[in-house]
Amino acid sequence: MTQTESELETFRREPPAPLAPRPLNLPVPEETTLTNGLRVLFVENTRLPFVTYRLAFRTGDAHDPPALPGLTDVLTGMLNEGTETRTSRQIADEVARIGATLGAGAGSDNTTVAASALAQFNDEILELMADITLRPSFPADELELTKQNALQNLIAQRGQPSFLANERLARVIYGEHPYSVVSATPESIAAMSRDDLVNFHRRMFTPNNAVLVVGGDIKHEAALARIEELFGAWQPGEPAESNFPAPPARARRTLYLVDRPGSAQSNIVIANTAITRTDPDYFPMLVMHTILGANASSRIFMNLREDKGYTYGAYTSLDARRTAGTFRATAEVRTPVTGDSLKEFFYELERIRDEVVTKKELQDAQSYLTGIFPIRLETLDGLIDQLIQIKMHNLPDDYLQTYRERVSAVTREEVQRVARRYVTPDRAAIVIVGDAGALKDEVKDYAEEIELYDSAGQRRKGVSPPSPAEEVA
Repeated sequence: MTQTESELETFRREPPAPLAPRPLNLPVPEETTLTNGLRVLFVENTRLPFVTYRLAFRTGDAHDPPALPGLTDVLTGMLNEGTETRTSRQIADEVARIGATLGAGAGSDNTTVAASALAQFNDEILELMADITLRPSFPADELELTKQNALQNLIAQRGQPSFLANERLARVIYGEHPYSVVSATPESIAAMSRDDLVNFHRRMFTPNNAVLVVGGDIKHEAALARIEELFGAWQPGEPAESNFPAPPARARRTLYLVDRPGSAQSNIVIANTAITRTDPDYFPMLVMHTILGANASSRIFMNLREDKGYTYGAYTSLDARRTAGTFRATAEVRTPVTGDSLKEFFYELERIRDEVVTKKELQDAQSYLTGIFPIRLETLDGLIDQLIQIKMHNLPDDYLQTYRERVSAVTREEVQRVARRYVTPDRAAIVIVGDAGALKDEVKDYAEEIELYDSAGQRRKGVSPPSPAEEVA
């Protein structure tokens, strides 16, 4: 091979160096607070004749009444089903006529009402949004249909191994914390009444607990005047408390086996409690997670998928919420390699703790995170999503401007420090959904204690080894 050919071959094999970071040039939101406490952010963007609204509340599924899990989801699903002056059909027809979108949804910490339309229909879509937010009627016939649909959806969910894994994991990780509840129950759905929805809506939908983000082809003064007209009379209330119990401390590695007889694969989740969204360790954790399992070039993926061929994908996830969080490693693997997969998972979880990551791994993770971040902000919706997260989690106002700098400041030593603190395989909760009869010998050596459950979530005996407490009894 000649020198020129050798140089060309080297050029082909080595990826190009990353480009220098470009300025974000983000629009600076203008913020106003109405007399009733509603905070309003304006993000003007006249490139397209389009407007979008996002009204977010600092309450979510975690604030459901203990006896009525799923109430927030039913409530948000019914906002479009009728108001004091419009039927469900009239709302749908008006939205369709102007080619708009209008809907609501909830997560564990927040509830959001969202609307968008062409700028020429700005007044119409904002008025519709205000109507379903402030004056929902929760018609009895629509409630009955919503409850029937919720029951059918719950049945469908229980047939999904990923749902069963998340359900069991939430219960064992979060204990008495409301994050332990991932869905409604047949009993709670049946018990929900129109009065429950009306009273819950009155308590949770308050302006002094909300942020309205307005984006697109708008004029600040005209938009503010319209918002004052539609939302100004909305009465403030007492924000819901979030003084939840702390997740229980874990003392041992326990395996929770959810039996699905005849299953050809196992859904594996290995988790520990971790950090909240505002924890000072968030950025070191984000970089560590990226190195270990966030994408298709991470350690866990390369091991279980590329090297061993056990799965189509193996990943980690950093779930940092307002009052608690988890760090998880997950994969769906063939039943015969479940034990081998656990072996590789724990090898990687121990390695990230015991060994300092390489300079290249750190640089690659930082390049990935700082490179993909501007892409998330390219669209108006992407930018508004980030602004909502900042306001809902009380992040610093300069969060977007300093994100790349904070990622780049993480050191190899910090990556190992947070791994040692938050990745604790000796106290992990292992949840496996699969054929318990086929798995018992494969998994018995990977936990100090094994608990067996059926797909309905009920604990049972047999198949798996008894816990020490059962042996004493």
